[in-house]
Amino acid sequence: MDHALLGFLGGVGLFLFGMETMTAALRELGRDRLRRWLARLTTTPLRGMLTGLAATAAVQSSTAVTVMTIGFVGAGVLGFAQSLGILFGANIGTTVTGWIVVLLGFKLDLAQAMLPVLFAASLLMLLSRGRAARLGQMLAGTALLFLGLDMMQQAMAGLDAARWLRHLPDDGLPGWLALAGIGVVLVTLTQSSSAGVAMVLVLVGSGGVTVTQGAALVIGLNVGTTFTALLTAIGGSREVRMTGLANLMFNLVTAAMALPLLGLVAPLLRAADAPTALVLFHSAFNIAGALVFLPLTRPFAALVGWLVPDRDPGLAQALDRRLLSDPAAALDAAESVARKAAALQARALVQALSPRPDLRPLAASAGQVRQTLDALGPWLAQIRVAPDQAGLQARYAQLLHRMDHLGRLQDRLADHASLHAIGAHPALRRPARALAAAALAESEIARMARLAARAQGRARDHRARILAGPPDDPAQALRASDAARWLDRVAAHLEALARHRPPAPG
Repeated sequence: MDHALLGFLGGVGLFLFGMETMTAALRELGRDRLRRWLARLTTTPLRGMLTGLAATAAVQSSTAVTVMTIGFVGAGVLGFAQSLGILFGANIGTTVTGWIVVLLGFKLDLAQAMLPVLFAASLLMLLSRGRAARLGQMLAGTALLFLGLDMMQQAMAGLDAARWLRHLPDDGLPGWLALAGIGVVLVTLTQSSSAGVAMVLVLVGSGGVTVTQGAALVIGLNVGTTFTALLTAIGGSREVRMTGLANLMFNLVTAAMALPLLGLVAPLLRAADAPTALVLFHSAFNIAGALVFLPLTRPFAALVGWLVPDRDPGLAQALDRRLLSDPAAALDAAESVARKAAALQARALVQALSPRPDLRPLAASAGQVRQTLDALGPWLAQIRVAPDQAGLQARYAQLLHRMDHLGRLQDRLADHASLHAIGAHPALRRPARALAAAALAESEIARMARLAARAQGRARDHRARILAGPPDDPAQALRASDAARWLDRVAAHLEALARHRPPAPG
């Protein structure tokens, strides 16, 4: 095999490794700020698009932004229509990599300068911890990225491009369609549209392919990333499947717009500096696609929702393994599931204590809650929270407390005899109903604490009076005492669930 070709492939590998290293560090360094942006700045599709663009440009990873967004949708923080704006912006944000390559990698000779940067970054990674180590990781990834780009450029200078690239389709709509197909295959092999764009830019800059051929390849790269995401979404939660399908549909329509327009703008592209013209075209057609879809966001969201029915009504459907790559998003999903289980318990308790008691919801919910808790345990075991992420550590601990009290409360709710006794006693029934209603409404912690204290005080006073003297019917007295103790413990669990309720994500 041609040594120059081997060098080109090695440069691609180094670029890929550098990109992955850099984006992983950027995700960790900016995760909290990104979450705040995504949760708070997406009230309209336009703001969502701008936020998605900025977030993706900041971390150089549309996947990371998409995973966070899916977690917010699953947790109920964002509606799916709101998340689409972020998706449109993320597609534009990925084009920033091309601008970095052209403006820094091509215009400046950074390869030699990156060698001392790589040395310093390696020392920082080895000798430090926490944010300093991640900063070193980011610098190391950046250095490897530019070194890989330099290797590709040097290899292309010694590569007989005419021999290797002469079989590429010619310009024209049929050829561009074929080139777009090659772009889809290319991004499937590299699993990175950024690396694919860098490769195409090197080929265009060396004259191996024309700027219009490169534009067709880039269109294919855009579509190819969505096929990969769609394949990984199969079998995932509904939010993941909807996001994968929406991304595919958006990019297919954008590609269908861009390919015919390529013929119109071809003279302009050929007249400009080829690499710059290519990244300009890449950004332009993604922006154009987003502007077309923005006014149609809500009907588009409704269409995707209709195409992806909710096939799994279980409480644990939000626990999608793809969210495990982002501990914060994984905790969002787990907290959402725990909140739904607590709401199911509260609804059943309200109906059991109503003027016309109905215990059927308690029986029906028992299995669902148990299945949910059984799913949450293994899910939490897979979440990896770094020791220096104090906020996530605290959320993790709170979630463990909620799971413990959910399980204990479910055991209490299985005692239907105590429920009957509570319902028959006015002094205990009133505080029990108020407490259940507050839990259902997710009232503030202070109010839940007051209601729980009142219910516990009534229960303890009632139990003390029962046990103060010899009762006429000892068996009935013991049952009443058990009911009072039951209310005492249920109040404690409901108050603890409110106390350990997490804040809104972001």
